[in-house]
This record gives sequence, C-alpha cells and structure tokens, in this order.
Amino acid sequence: MTRNIIVLDTTLRDGEQVPGAKMNGAQKIEFAEQLKRLRVDIVEVGFPASSKGDFNAVQDVVRSIGDSVSVTALARAIKSDIDAVYESIQAAHDPFIHIVLGTSDVHVERKFKRSKDQILQMGVDAVAYAAKLLPQVQYSTEDASRSEFEYLWKTIEAVVKAGATIINVPDTVGFAEPEEFGHLIYKIKDRLNNLNSNVILSVHCHNDLGLATANTLSAIKNGADKIECTINGLGERAGNASLEEVVMALKVRESLFACNTNINTTELIRTSRLLTYLTGIEVQANKAITGENAFAHSSGIHQDGLLKDKQVYEIMSPEEVGVENMELILTARSGRHAVKHAVEKMGYVAKNADDFEQLFHRFLSLADLKKEVYDHDLFYLITELRERTNKISPLYELESYQVVTNELYPTATVKLQRNGVEMKGSAVGDGPVDALYSVIKSLTKLDTELKSYKINSLSRGKEAVGRVNIQLIYQGKTYSGRAMDTDIIKASALAFLNATNAALLEMVRK
Repeated sequence: MTRNIIVLDTTLRDGEQVPGAKMNGAQKIEFAEQLKRLRVDIVEVGFPASSKGDFNAVQDVVRSIGDSVSVTALARAIKSDIDAVYESIQAAHDPFIHIVLGTSDVHVERKFKRSKDQILQMGVDAVAYAAKLLPQVQYSTEDASRSEFEYLWKTIEAVVKAGATIINVPDTVGFAEPEEFGHLIYKIKDRLNNLNSNVILSVHCHNDLGLATANTLSAIKNGADKIECTINGLGERAGNASLEEVVMALKVRESLFACNTNINTTELIRTSRLLTYLTGIEVQANKAITGENAFAHSSGIHQDGLLKDKQVYEIMSPEEVGVENMELILTARSGRHAVKHAVEKMGYVAKNADDFEQLFHRFLSLADLKKEVYDHDLFYLITELRERTNKISPLYELESYQVVTNELYPTATVKLQRNGVEMKGSAVGDGPVDALYSVIKSLTKLDTELKSYKINSLSRGKEAVGRVNIQLIYQGKTYSGRAMDTDIIKASALAFLNATNAALLEMVRK
C-alpha cells in the first residue's frame, strides 16, 4: 500500500539562517503563499522568541496562509520560547509547537554543561507545558545521529509520555550515512509502534557530507512518516535536504519507495526561482531538478537520443516540475495576449488591469531595447514590478550618475536624493565600481565595508539583463542589496543603495 509522506518546509526558518538570506515580513508572506500553491503540508515560519520582528512575521504568515496550511515555529525548551510560539501561531487552523533540545554527549556536556538527567527533565517539562497550550507538540532530539541510542530512546519515550505527538530525529551536522541513519530510524519506529503507534516519526537532515537527500530517503524507506526540507536545499552551512530532490525521487521511483506526497510538483521551479529572487542566493547550474542545466542536453549523442525518444535521457519530463518544454520568444510586435500567456506560465497573475498594463508597457520598452524577450527577461520584469509595488520608500534614491574609467583615475559622479534634498559628489577608485561605491559612501556618510559583490546575467542575448548582489558590513552586521538592470553600472549603484538603506532602516526602527 502506498504511504503518504508529510512534507514540512523549513525554508522560512532553517533556510533563513543562511547569511544574507534574511527576508522581511512582506517577503515571508509572498514565499509562504507560494509554498501554499506548492501544497506543502506544514510551513515552519521562524523563531518568534528571537525578536519582535520575527514574532510579527510569524503572525503575518499565519494570517496569510494559516486558514488552510498547518503552521509551526521553533522554540527552545524554555517557557518563554514556547509562549512566543503559541501566541504567534495559535490562530492557524492546525498549529503545533516545535521544541528542540540536544541529546548527544557533545551537546549535553559542552553546550548545556548539565547532566543527561537534567536535560531529559528539561525536555519533559517543556513538552508537558506545551501540551497544555496546543494538542500537537513536536519534539526534536537535536544531534540525534551522534547520540548514544539508549539515552536517545529514553528521551523519546519520556517526552511521548509527557504529550509529544511528533518525534523529529535530526541529523543536525550531516554526520550520518544512509544505511546507518536508516537503521536508526528503523529501531526508533519499531519501539514507537509499541509505545504509541499514533506518534508521527519525522526526520531533518543536513548536507555537510552531501548526503541529506540520501539520508532522508533512507529514513522514509525505514518508516519515517514526515520529512523536513527546504527549497533549493537552503540552510545553515552546506544546507538541508532539498525538498524538490526528495519529492521527485519519491515520484520517479514510486515503485521502489511505495510513497507519495501532496506536493504539486509543477510549482517546484516557480518556488525555486522566487526564493532566488527574494534571497539573491543563486542555484548552481547543475543542481538536480531546479538547476538551469537540469534539463539541458548539449551532447550530440544525447540530443540524437532525445529526438528519437525523450526517455532515452530523461527520467522525468521538464513539465512535471514546471519547466516549459518550449519557450516562446517575444518581440515588440507581440500582443497583450501573448505576453499575458507567457507571464501566467511563470506563476504571475496581475491583481488588476492597471498592474498588467504597467507590466506590458515595461515589456515594450525592454523589447525595443533587446529586440527579443525570453522567459528570463519576463522574470526580470515581474520581479522588478513586485519590488516597485512592495517597496518601502527608500532613504536614498539614485537621481543620476556618470562613470569614467581609464587606467589612471577611474572616476564616478553621483547625484542622490533624500527626503527631497539633492546631494552630489565625485570620487576616484581602483575601478569604475569602486569609484561608484566610494562616492555613494561619502554622500550617505555611512562607514560600510563591502563584503561581497557578484554580478551575473539574468537573461540571454547581447543586451542581457544583469543582476548584482552585494553584501555590506555595518557595525558588525551584514546587509544584503540586489538590483537588476540592462546597465550593470546602474544595477551596481542601486544594489549598494538598497543595502545601505536596509542598514539605515534598521537604525530608524531601533
């Protein structure tokens, strides 16, 4: 009989812990709504006890999708953390509290500096308290794959008796290998069935050795009922198990695993691209399922085989994950109907006629400039329109700029505006972008340090749209900025200003 595997997406919690991947409230809502379209069973939104902003973001996501999607958030085994989770998610139709506490010797002895009995009691007390607030409580035995088994089981047994309804077994540091992890899950599942067969067994795998997907699939084969993943495998260090990889492995090899999920796989590519847009973190070109080359075939032998029968070199069709098999190339002569069809394929639905007209006129301008408009270009237009619609009024705006580059004195002149006041300055740098950033720093009077600068082509053709991602350090904290334009110097300036404004806006909030 085919089992249904529960899918929890933790991109908004574990994935957001990646440096530079932090999302604001509006971005979290936008991504959560896409996860709803993807049909994930549970969304883990954040760590509400960490800050007022995170608490509010969790509440906002609950208001947006909590009527039909189960929502949870993370708490340490501390009463105040549990209260914060309860208060932020209680309005959801099917909320549960997620508590995490370590069980390995290195966590108990070095992280908590307490005895095993003390840590076990902390967990029991936390679960007993949470169970009084909500009927569903998940308990995560952090670093389970490096834990002594009998103590791990003793902890699981105790928290189940205290009221835990879901037991999550994390491979927190990506230490396990598939056979070993599968055996661990098999033993726990066997004992859980005898203890309380209604308790759900879950896994959460990290990718430090590149085994997160393999470990998750091994756990499923050995009885895991629920998996925790992220889109694009985003997560701390080397990342988490990739949702799209696990889900498609179950779908393609259904006869082997005898499992399925509720995931709408045709939304996988849209979800991946939205996450890239919101975080600025690119997907490697050859990544399984969501990489740019995942369904590309350049070898003559491969192309010959595909033309004869797609199954020669494709184990799944691009359409299954939301990749259109045929790309429609648009020009300035393309009408509204063709443009509307093309953007709707990418998951964009205009809120009203005015929104679409804005998009269409932006398309015509770009088509006049580029001659041929591809899907990547449409993605740029959609994301640009979203930024314009959702944008917080910036503290600094770029009025105009001029960059002169040569071997001796690359120079930039920039005019900015802030609250109606114009300011202008010039600076010399090691190159055009360095000169540009030097003058912007002098005008904003913010002593920032450029941590990283990355530029890549977002679209095809000689007149491609360039995307710039940067990270600034200000007062020891990292702020990200990104911008897109056919002029990469302008995109560079806007990305720097966006990161600068992010730092200033946080200062204003504080």
